[in-house]
Amino acid sequence: MRKVSEIMTRDVVTVTREDNVYEVAVKMKQHGTGFIPVVEKDGNKLIGVITDRDLVVRGIAEKHPGSTAVETVMTKGIQTASPETTVDEAAELMAGQQIRRLPVTEGDRLVGIVSIGDLAVRNIFADNAGEALAEISEHVH
Repeated sequence: MRKVSEIMTRDVVTVTREDNVYEVAVKMKQHGTGFIPVVEKDGNKLIGVITDRDLVVRGIAEKHPGSTAVETVMTKGIQTASPETTVDEAAELMAGQQIRRLPVTEGDRLVGIVSIGDLAVRNIFADNAGEALAEISEHVH
């Protein structure tokens, strides 16, 4: 069984709760991503994630200025995997939660991210999860 640690992205762009939503939007643009983990300032303890959808729905739509703290709009209580999680288990978690990216943690420390793309490029889809993951991809506009 292949493990998440074999396919995850280790070089992850992060922000801290002290950053503001404007800074997050700039990082998203610079790195071509709509998903950034939020970590504690001192170390890599994962405390949440912020997505482009979070910026729109919890930021702009609620009329928060660009100076608003990340903590105000980030998503907390997120699903994670461990480096030892199998790729099939990760695919099933992602399908069950309808998410495209899954942070990988050792304890509470962020060590990587596994994405639908990481699974698809390697043609790794669990039998039950493959179809659901494909549907997640199809519904993104």
